[in-house]
Amino acid sequence: MKRTLLTLIAAVAVILPRLASAQNSVTDWNRIAITTTLAGNSTMPANVPNGMALYVAYVHLAIYDAVNAIQHRYKPFGTRLLYSPGASVDAAVATAAYQTLRYYFPDQADRLTAQYNAALGLLPEAGKGDGVNAGLAAADQLIAMRSTDGHGANVPYTYPAMPTPGVWMPTPAAFAPPVTPWMARMVPFTMTSASQFFPGPPPNLASSEWADDFNEVKAMGAVDSTARTPQQTEIGRFTTENTAVQFARGLRNLAGARGLDEGDTARLFAMAWTTSADALIGCWNAKFEYSFWRPVTAIRNGDIDGNSDTVADPNWTPLGNSPAHPEYPSAHGCFTGAFSTSLQQYFGDQKFTFIMSSTVTNTVREMHSMRQLRKEVEDGRVYAGIHFRHSVIEGEKLGVKVAEQAFQNYFTPETNR
Repeated sequence: MKRTLLTLIAAVAVILPRLASAQNSVTDWNRIAITTTLAGNSTMPANVPNGMALYVAYVHLAIYDAVNAIQHRYKPFGTRLLYSPGASVDAAVATAAYQTLRYYFPDQADRLTAQYNAALGLLPEAGKGDGVNAGLAAADQLIAMRSTDGHGANVPYTYPAMPTPGVWMPTPAAFAPPVTPWMARMVPFTMTSASQFFPGPPPNLASSEWADDFNEVKAMGAVDSTARTPQQTEIGRFTTENTAVQFARGLRNLAGARGLDEGDTARLFAMAWTTSADALIGCWNAKFEYSFWRPVTAIRNGDIDGNSDTVADPNWTPLGNSPAHPEYPSAHGCFTGAFSTSLQQYFGDQKFTFIMSSTVTNTVREMHSMRQLRKEVEDGRVYAGIHFRHSVIEGEKLGVKVAEQAFQNYFTPETNR
C-alpha cells in the first residue's frame, strides 16, 4: 500500500507540472484568462467557478476572430475581419485576449499590461504591428457585440426564509444568497434564447423517482457516509475543484498533446468555452425558474416533502460545500455536457485521452471517452452530496443539445479558401 501511494504521489508530481506547461500563445492566454478571472473584481465572483466560462468565452471568441482575420480558415463569429497572412498570429492572439480581459477586469490592468508587454517583447518585429491591429479589431468587435447581453444586470430574486417543500433556500455553512441571477436572463452566444433547451421539471416530490434520488444522495453523499467507498470519496472530492480551472488545465494539456497549432487551438477553445457558457446561461435560466432545493435542505427537512419513503436527518451534512444557487439542473452537468460534446465534435472519430488533475485530491484521472467523463461527473456530484442524480443527467442533456446546435452553425471551415 505504501509503495502504491508513493508511486501515485510521484506520478502526480511529474504530471501536474506538465499539465500546466505552455504549448502556444492561445493556451498561454487561456491560462492568463483563468487567473485573471479568479483574481479580478467583477460581477461574477470567483466563488462561482462554472460562471467563469462566460469570461473565458469572451476571450476565446476574440482570439478566434483575430486568428481567422489572418488565416481565413474558419467562419468568424463576428463580422469578417481581413488582415495580411503575414501578420503575426501570436501578436493577434495576445492583443485580442489582453484587450478583452482588460475591458472586463479593469482592476487587473497593471498585471495584464505587464504580461502583454512581455509576450509582445518576445516576438519578431515582422508582422507584429499587423497582428496587433487584428487583435485590437477582434476584441473591439466582440466587446461591442456583447455590450447589451445582460451581463451583470440587476435581476432580483426572492426565496423563502424557512424551508418550503422543494424550494431553494441558502445552505450551510455560508448561507449565502443566490449568486448571479442575471445569468438566467443573458443573451446567449449561439442559442436563439436562454430557454431554447429548457428542461422538464425536477421529479415530483410524491414520486418514487424523487425518493430514489433523495435516498441515494442521503446514503452516498454524506460527509460521514459508510456506504461510500474510498474510491467513490475520491471521485466526489475530485469534482469539487473549481470546474473551469480544472477543465481548462485539461484542455491546455490536450491541445499540447495533440500538437495543435494556434489556429486549431483557437477554434477548439472557442467551441469548448462558448458552448459551455451558453449551457450555463440555459442552466441558470432553468435553475431560477424551478428554484429547486439542495440535498442538504431536502434531507434535513425530509419530513415536509409528503413522501413516506423519505426520512429526515436534521444533522445530515454533505461531503462537499453546496454552491449558492438552486439545485436543478446541475451546473456542472450542463458545463460537462457542452464541453465534452464540443471535444467529441472537434475530434470526430479520432481517439483521444482527456487528462484531468485535481488540486483537491492531488490525483490525476484519465478520461478515455467523453461518456466516461460525464459518468464520473454524474457520480461525483452525488458522492459529494451536492446534487441529485436526475439533476446532473438533465444538465448534461441540456449541455449536449447546446453544443450540437452550435457545431451546426458556428466555427465551421471556410468553403471558399
